[in-house]
Parts: sequence; structure tokens; C-alpha cells
Amino acid sequence: MLTILFDGIAYGMLLFILACGLTITLGLMNFINLAHGAFAMTGGYVTVVMMNRYGIAFYWCLPAAFLVSAALGAILERTLYRQLYQASHLDQVLFSVGLVFMSVAAADYIMGGQQQLIQLPPELSGRAEFFGVGIGRYRLFTIVICAALALALQLILAKTRFGSRLRAAVDDRRAAMGLGINVSAVFALTFAFGSGLAGLGGAMGAEILGLDPNFPLKFMIYFLIVVAVGGTSTVSGPFLAALLLGIADVAGKYYVPAIGPFVIYGLMIIMLILRPAGLFARGGR
Repeated sequence: MLTILFDGIAYGMLLFILACGLTITLGLMNFINLAHGAFAMTGGYVTVVMMNRYGIAFYWCLPAAFLVSAALGAILERTLYRQLYQASHLDQVLFSVGLVFMSVAAADYIMGGQQQLIQLPPELSGRAEFFGVGIGRYRLFTIVICAALALALQLILAKTRFGSRLRAAVDDRRAAMGLGINVSAVFALTFAFGSGLAGLGGAMGAEILGLDPNFPLKFMIYFLIVVAVGGTSTVSGPFLAALLLGIADVAGKYYVPAIGPFVIYGLMIIMLILRPAGLFARGGR
């Protein structure tokens, strides 16, 4: 039981890192970016290429995945996404869905359609026993890294000047510009940072979730569930939602494998009935 709980927490933490970039772009920037999974896939493939083709250590691949995905996000934001900030949500959805299918085709052409595998370092492989509970070393590593990132993200958005500027730019763009805030630069940095987090999640999730060209399509619904259940007004909501969904998904597939994949959707329906605006939605949102 405790092992399942631990694995569910690790899975939930990973879901949060993968989805928190979407939380930022949707909740703070009011842009529906369904191509978010493509940046996660980019980070995963960066890790696969660096490790399997060039023999670079796994620990160096993680920051590289973040930086490459962030750079790609910054380039696309400057050239494509910024043109649609004021467009309708339908236009944003159609645009980002188109990017998803383009990324799937590009990944299949460049990397092939087979499942990609990575070899973890020996110290992260296998399981360790703590008080009779079997704990996967890599899942423990995932929990520690993702928890640190979640805390850092919350502090950046709530306590730093950049977070204040971002909230001001979202609440009233014209007023923020009148106060001397470079809204365009703030949005570009925010989008790049969210894309980088997705790439980091994709790199860390390559061993747990698997990696193939259909990754953005397979996990798009999971990202949306985390954001829908957690809400978009805070980071705490998606974090708690990801933990609940991760535990429910792992437990459901273990205890009721026949209907395991549907447990997470049932939980989503219940949560949305009880809290339709999200777990930590603010009044008036």
C-alpha cells in the first residue's frame, strides 16, 4: 500500500512539472496552448539523443533539455504565438492543435516511430527498502527534484518582482505598459520558462512514461485534467490536483486493472462537480 502511494506521488509530481507550464500560459497569460506536450517531447528527445548517441551523463541532459525547450519556446513565442494573444480561444486551440500534429510528424520523420529508451545511472536504478517499504530510487529522485521546482515556482510568482510584473501585465496590459513594464518581454520569458519546465518534465518522464512521437497526443488530456481540476489562478491547485490524480491513477491500475484507466476520469468528474472553478479558485475568477 505504501509503495503504491509512493509511486503515485512520484507520478503526480511528474504530472505537475509537465503541466505547470500549461498552468502558466493558460492561467496567467490566458492563452490556450494545447501544443504544450510538444515541448515536453522535445526535452525527452534531447535527453535520448545526448545519452544514447553521444554518451553524455543523464544529469547533464536535464538542464540541456530545459534550455533547448525554453529556447524553442522563446523562438515560437516571438514568431508565432504572440500573433494570437488577442485572438479568440478557438483560434488559439486550432493553431496549437495544428502544431501538435506537425510536431508528431516531425518527430516520427527524424527519430522514427519506435519507443525510445534511456539507461539511468546505477545510483538511480533499482529499489531500496526503507522500513519495509520498497521505494524506487529514480522515483525518489523525481519527487525531490519536482518538489524543489514546485516550491521555487511558487516563490518566483508570489515573492519576486518578475512575478509581480507578470500578474500586473495579465490583469491590465495597458496599465502595466503605462507603468514602464515591458509586457512583451515578460510574456516571452514566461512562455520560455513554461516551455523549459515542460522539456525538463519530458526528460525526467522518458523512463517512467515512455517516449515516442505520439507523446503530445497521449498525455495532452492528462495536462488538461491537472489544469482543470487544480484551477488556473494559483500554482498550489494544479500541484495538489496532480498529486491526487497521480495517486488515483496508480492505485486504480493496481487494484482494479480492468477499469484502472477510467479512475482518473471519474475523479476528475467528481472534483469538477464539487469545485467547478478548481481546487483553489479565487473569488470573482
